[in-house]
Amino acid sequence: MTGSLQYIVWDVAPDLYVAGIPIHLYGVFFALGLLVGGMAVIHLMRRYTASQSYLIYAFVGILIGARLFHCLFYDPMYYASHVAEIFLPIEEEGGKMVFGGFRGLASHGGVVGLMVALAIFARRNRLNYLEVCDIFAVATPLTGGFVRLGNMMNSEILGIPTASPMAFVFKYVDDIPRYPVALYEALWYFALFVLLWFVYRAYGNKHRLRGLSMGIACTGVAVFRFFIEFIKENQECYTPLLPINMGQMLSIPFAVAGVWLIVAAIRRRS
Repeated sequence: MTGSLQYIVWDVAPDLYVAGIPIHLYGVFFALGLLVGGMAVIHLMRRYTASQSYLIYAFVGILIGARLFHCLFYDPMYYASHVAEIFLPIEEEGGKMVFGGFRGLASHGGVVGLMVALAIFARRNRLNYLEVCDIFAVATPLTGGFVRLGNMMNSEILGIPTASPMAFVFKYVDDIPRYPVALYEALWYFALFVLLWFVYRAYGNKHRLRGLSMGIACTGVAVFRFFIEFIKENQECYTPLLPINMGQMLSIPFAVAGVWLIVAAIRRRS
């Protein structure tokens, strides 16, 4: 990475070569996010005498939900004619199906998939659903922050062009100064994780404010996501005439649900 008086030049290669073997930096940061998020969940789940399979439930739910939402909401026309690519790591190339990789995971879908998976886990282990969701809500922004750093390393999820002196030029994309929105999101998610950690330790665990941490997480992520989309390049091509994009439309119900959870938690306590 180099810099100038006008903007920062981001020339980080997406692959790191170790002994001639390419290591995809996005995958490294994605794995780090799952690792540190899982460690936070394990620490907070110690008070429950339940099955230790909750991380498996979470991983499967996140993957299925994120993949389905991307295919259904961000590129439905393509996947309607390439159904085999939805859950198989293959791509169509030159009229032939070749092994490639999954391209496209939607964070909103990951959250929905996680919530469904936790509902199944809580029911099977006779745990309070909101209490389990609160624990995962604390760790989710931590994982999300690392994922966004991975997007940064991959020079993807770009901001719109700007003349701001804090703009980034992503050399592996083009020579246009842009807002580094992936970095903004990562920093916000890390700050939100710190807030949620202290809120949960101070109120969620001791005072049984079930749903409070989940509500704060949903509201904090959704509201920030809604507004940062205004300086982000559109990620789907079929809603250009709408006043808001798909990311913003999907954020609205999460923000509403988050506020409802916060209010319900406070009312339940009082």
